[in-house]
Amino acid sequence: MSKSATSEVPRPLRAGGISWLLAQTFWVGGLWLLQFIVLPALGRIGLAPLLVEEVAQGLRPLLVGFAGFCALLQALVLIQVAGMRALWADLRGQLLVAVFGLAASHLVVVAGGAGAGSYWLVFSYLAMAFCGLLLVLQRVPEAGGGESTPGR
Repeated sequence: MSKSATSEVPRPLRAGGISWLLAQTFWVGGLWLLQFIVLPALGRIGLAPLLVEEVAQGLRPLLVGFAGFCALLQALVLIQVAGMRALWADLRGQLLVAVFGLAASHLVVVAGGAGAGSYWLVFSYLAMAFCGLLLVLQRVPEAGGGESTPGR
């Protein structure tokens, strides 16, 4: 008797997969939401451009720090499921390492007082957002060697 495509029932995600998706939703969604929804909306409702930039300067470092923490949580899930080698051999691990580096450099530049005039702050923020977008397209790591479908 052959199996049909409809007879396969997807396995429910375990705690690692759920925490992966939750952390990913918070940090990737937060980066995109701030840059492409909140800040333009503040400008459209009539706030002065300097005030919008002041809000951005206050919120971006907080969000970058949060993104680094969530990426660390995702890296721990990936290490638990696939081992330490996955940080270098797997695309998900490489993207997470890139996010760590970008977040650390962003926070170092902010702490160094380079201020809003630094192109590096905008570049590192947007590069983190695009790394997150690529990470969303990857599969959720699951224990037991099985992989989930993208976005699940």
